[in-house]
Amino acid sequence: MPNQKILYITTEMYPYQEDTNMAAVVNKMALKMHNEGNDVRVFMPRFGQISERKFQLHEVIRLSGMNIIINDLDQPLIIKVASLPGERLQVYFIDNEEYFKRKQYYFDDEGNPFDDNDERAIFFARGVIETIKKLNWVPDVIHLNGWMSSFVPIYLKTYYESDTYFKDAKIVLSLYNEKDAALDKKIDEKLKFDNISGLKALDKPTIKSFVMESMNYVDAVVKGDEFLDEDLDEAFNATSTQKSEYLDVDSINQLY
Repeated sequence: MPNQKILYITTEMYPYQEDTNMAAVVNKMALKMHNEGNDVRVFMPRFGQISERKFQLHEVIRLSGMNIIINDLDQPLIIKVASLPGERLQVYFIDNEEYFKRKQYYFDDEGNPFDDNDERAIFFARGVIETIKKLNWVPDVIHLNGWMSSFVPIYLKTYYESDTYFKDAKIVLSLYNEKDAALDKKIDEKLKFDNISGLKALDKPTIKSFVMESMNYVDAVVKGDEFLDEDLDEAFNATSTQKSEYLDVDSINQLY
């Protein structure tokens, strides 16, 4: 199944993150599809733990310079790119001083979730969508990994609904057991600014509630971890969206 354009949107990928199933799975999926002759791109946040020097990240000036407006505030979008070490596979990094410079991912040193996790997810999702359009590269398959990426289909099917750029792209969502946390209660106001309302996840906004919400906005849901947490597994079993049990990396192209 070569000659497909496959976009991986992820919050983790080996070797930028180590020791997690998601990071390993995304690395293997992307490389397998790349080596089979597909045009593969990966987008992820440029978290502060990712060394620009070690991984040879450099800014792409022609893609940077946009501003994403979140809750009436302009936030500059910086795009960096690197090749996966030892491979000819390009990884694009969404960066912003305000949201991604800190060394921790979603929780501070005391284990408290960051107050702006919701804004970081919105910025990441919109940053990916706008950058793909600027690249003038239309994916056939969009594969989502990690809770921040779950905001992408919600935006595509609401805020960008009249935009035909992604209309033929099929969206796959992988589910993983990620640490849950509450999101800012004012997220409804921030989404309302982008004309998004009526989401069930807004009743009790959490990392997990938005992942569950996004199941309604994708073409297929697949287990990224073989055994899911009870409430995530219940949501998986209940969704009417096409779904697949856990697939090993060698079988993932069957899904595509």
